[in-house]
Amino acid sequence: MFFSVLSFVTGIIVVQQFPALPETIWIVCLFFLMLCSAFLRYWRLMFFVMGLLWACCFAGIRLADRLPEHLEGQHIQVEGRVLGLPQYDERRVRFDFAVSKSTIETSLPDKIRLSWYFPKQQIKAGQYWQFTVKLKQPHSRFNPGGFDYEKWLFMQNIGATGYVRNKPPPRLIATDSSCKNLDCLRQLIADKLDVLIGHAENSGVINALTIGERHDISQKQWDIFRKTGTVHLVAISGLHIGLVAGLAFLLALKTSIRLTIISPQLIAAIFAIIIATFYAALAGFSLPTQRALLMLIIAMAAISWQRHIKPVNTLALTMFTVLIFDPLAVLSAGFWLSFLAVTLIVYSLAGRLGKAGYWQTAIKINWVTAIGLAPLLVFYFQQVSIVSPVANLLAVPVISLLVVPLCLTAVLLMFFIPTVAEQIFAIVDNILQALWAVLAEIAQLPYASVNTTLVPFYAIPLALLGLFILLSPRGIPGRWLGLVMLLPLIFVDETRPEQGEVTMTLLDVGQGLSAVIETSNHVLVFDTGAKYSDQYDMGNAVVIPFLNSKGIKVVDILLISHGDNDHIGGAESVIKQSRVEKILTSVPDALANYFPAQCQAGQSWDWDHVKFEILWPIQNSFSENNNSCVLKVSSKQGSFLLTGDIEAEAENGLIKKYAQQLEADVLIAPHHGSKTSSTASFLKWVNPAIVLIPSGYRNRFSFPHLEVLKRYQDLNTSWMNTADEGALIVEMKKDLLVVNSTRRERIKYWN
Repeated sequence: MFFSVLSFVTGIIVVQQFPALPETIWIVCLFFLMLCSAFLRYWRLMFFVMGLLWACCFAGIRLADRLPEHLEGQHIQVEGRVLGLPQYDERRVRFDFAVSKSTIETSLPDKIRLSWYFPKQQIKAGQYWQFTVKLKQPHSRFNPGGFDYEKWLFMQNIGATGYVRNKPPPRLIATDSSCKNLDCLRQLIADKLDVLIGHAENSGVINALTIGERHDISQKQWDIFRKTGTVHLVAISGLHIGLVAGLAFLLALKTSIRLTIISPQLIAAIFAIIIATFYAALAGFSLPTQRALLMLIIAMAAISWQRHIKPVNTLALTMFTVLIFDPLAVLSAGFWLSFLAVTLIVYSLAGRLGKAGYWQTAIKINWVTAIGLAPLLVFYFQQVSIVSPVANLLAVPVISLLVVPLCLTAVLLMFFIPTVAEQIFAIVDNILQALWAVLAEIAQLPYASVNTTLVPFYAIPLALLGLFILLSPRGIPGRWLGLVMLLPLIFVDETRPEQGEVTMTLLDVGQGLSAVIETSNHVLVFDTGAKYSDQYDMGNAVVIPFLNSKGIKVVDILLISHGDNDHIGGAESVIKQSRVEKILTSVPDALANYFPAQCQAGQSWDWDHVKFEILWPIQNSFSENNNSCVLKVSSKQGSFLLTGDIEAEAENGLIKKYAQQLEADVLIAPHHGSKTSSTASFLKWVNPAIVLIPSGYRNRFSFPHLEVLKRYQDLNTSWMNTADEGALIVEMKKDLLVVNSTRRERIKYWN
């Protein structure tokens, strides 16, 4: 059974590597191949082809439920129901919406994601609304090391994103007063929690552990959880569901032995499943809770029928069931982490000689999972916590055996005895404060967590096989050879330019600008994109993951061209999360806490035979855009010109001062391609071979402007846009200039 399921899973994984889904004729051929292999009893081949077929068909159905391209940007009136719990921040509320009716003949996707900026009314789950919306197809920023939001939307079956227009005013049609659906019940619980714990110091963590909403957890808390390897504890995860179900099973078993003649195991199993289902429902049956619930049901069924099922077959059956319901689960890091964790625990504990006490078992589970999950954590997140075994040994019992049961008890009581529930939540908050203080101290330890570069795919199966050899029972000879198989994971070649060469990556930060310039031994970051809320900015979401993916630990110069949010917004995140040696900016007052230097024309330096020159501003007498720092980078292979948001006025000033010295092979389009910049005379003097445009997909300014693109065309200059290409990587080496598009290189069928 195990190898048949493994073949099925392999087939599904293969499909996820396709840049496009196969045509119908190939699907028909696969179907007949599956029938032939079944007839000949080649069962593993049959399961492999079945995985291919099921993944292709499922993906095709999912892709068909996307917004048609011709409807992008149109104003459409829709009616429908709010799904899940809306997420609020300083500027907007974001929520999923099930469309039931629209004013157009073409059917819209069943599920869309909307943002309502500065809403005039409160949005709640279960409400029925009429909105006028502006939609676009699922699209995300595309960067090395970055989060693939487009893939996440595809996995969540969200066929379009967009925003609510305030004219005509949105209209609340109805509220589900009887709360007949799960979303409404979760909203009711969320409202009660807001009243009872709204002012608690750890209200975000309590919300995460009760209703699965982690939006209110602060960035500082996330940093501590990541450094200590305890992120999995602040979600309704398989660990919590398993422990809560286990406690319920033991309690029911002890009670039913004395009170009934019916099989105690059956009663205990049913009770455990009911409690686990209730807890999973609080999280809205998210994918991790679905997996945990399925695994629990299979295990409880085996206990109830008093059948002995091998743990490996239980895992295989659970995985097969999960992927039948949703083959896209293989795209989730959580899917692999959860199944690998259970596999490691079973492998290291089951069938081993000798009896171990509770604390010995707990310690072994902690270090086995901490070491065993490290390869996947490095692969997915380029970060692994060294202090994770210690932090989890303390935090897991506190959260899972104390905090979670107390939270569930309080949730049940808050509808009947709210004063008691409030007291329980106060106790929980105090416990979390004490735990938080300890975790914060652990996170401050030297090398608490290690950031790594992107690792090659082949290193992961080798590392996992090596770990299973290392964790094999004592007495098996040559276990140390497992260490050899870890070497490709540890010793990763960090490709850096040679002396005299230079690489520039124009990051895809939406409607904003951020570029990273690398020489052989130095790194400069030019601007950091925008800040959208206290929890989210481009420095934290794009720049830092990119630096981590490249193994860059030191930023020699952070250059902020000017003070507009879309250029300076992510600066504090970069400063706080990396080692920045020097800051240059035209707006030193905006970063006064970090002692920046004024950026002025005439400054220059040499790194590894690559010359850096500040060409502008000459004096701070222009508008903020025209005071942008302008940087020219020159090597024997070619040159870049980074211009910030300068417009015609500054461009004319540069022509007067430098003229022929402005010539560059690569130009970063001034002001994102606005029609007030990229004047014909400026382009003539720069004479770029290619122009790179940092702009957002379907941005509200309509950048780059058609007039500007026409000017590029008139000069026979090619151009590329981050909105279409993702991050653009320019390499100048060996007398060659090469520009690579991240989106084109890594495209998958859902992009």
